[in-house]
Amino acid sequence: MKILVVGGAGYIGSVCTELLLDEGHTVGVFDNLSEGHRGAIDPRAEFVEGDLAERNQIELALTQLKPDAVMHFAASALVGESMENPSKYFRNNIGNGLNLLDAMLAHGVKRFVFSSTCATFGPPDRLPIDETLPQRPINPYGESKLSFEKILRWYGEIHGLQFVSLRYFNAAGASENFGEEHRVETHLIPNVLKVALGQKPHVEIYGTDYDTPDGTCVRDYIHILDLSRAHILALSSSRSDFYNLGTGGGTSVREVIESCRKITGHKIPVVEKPRRPGDPPKLIAASEKAQRELGWRPQFQSIDTIIESAWRWHQKFPNGYGD
Repeated sequence: MKILVVGGAGYIGSVCTELLLDEGHTVGVFDNLSEGHRGAIDPRAEFVEGDLAERNQIELALTQLKPDAVMHFAASALVGESMENPSKYFRNNIGNGLNLLDAMLAHGVKRFVFSSTCATFGPPDRLPIDETLPQRPINPYGESKLSFEKILRWYGEIHGLQFVSLRYFNAAGASENFGEEHRVETHLIPNVLKVALGQKPHVEIYGTDYDTPDGTCVRDYIHILDLSRAHILALSSSRSDFYNLGTGGGTSVREVIESCRKITGHKIPVVEKPRRPGDPPKLIAASEKAQRELGWRPQFQSIDTIIESAWRWHQKFPNGYGD
């Protein structure tokens, strides 16, 4: 197939592009490089630099590549920032997403894979989080993604758009060539590894008195390769639907740090801080539906395996993509 990966210069988009190309697909990448990196674009892909805010620019990319399907990763994704600047999140994640959908329909492209988030659920009534739970987001980021999911449902009904929306929490790890480098890094694993690389003096733990085995928050980490395979499997889905992705278990903040110490051989000093407002003690997603209907099977469920892949990449590229 010919696939246009929107946001393909970002963390998940870059690895997904790599795997698509490895499987013999023709891939184009559309990205404005505001958060992504030129060095994260697989050289085998055709790159079109452009912004979804400009409808004519995404039209140009669709005209050039003539894709069979689109994968959409281009979104603002910082929960804290969304609480400070909701306008950015609604414009980028909803308004710019509409520009993409309308341009696709104008070019006859009706197969769509959407990178969503389990933040659409808000604090869950039970764990693990499955697709039947009510969606009650507690920040503009989650609200923007939920709004776009609702738009997808209507575009499917009215325009015949065939879509799959994938919801998940923490992408982690790296492929041999592409890894995690955000301009503002809020994710735990790369921040811990920066301490091991000598780029930060210590790692901070926010809250040590949660109702969890060791008092720190527990989260669901998915290897970036497993996550990318889920998106590729979604391309072959015969019907539109929403799927949660998780590994079925969780890892605490202290367990992540301990794994990083073991794998890197560095002490990794810790500074304990008070809880951050709005951090739930435990977040884990269920993936039985995705396994049953998409045939998805996560291959890398050990946190050590995930961190080993990330550490290899950070050692190989200590300055990231260097832009």
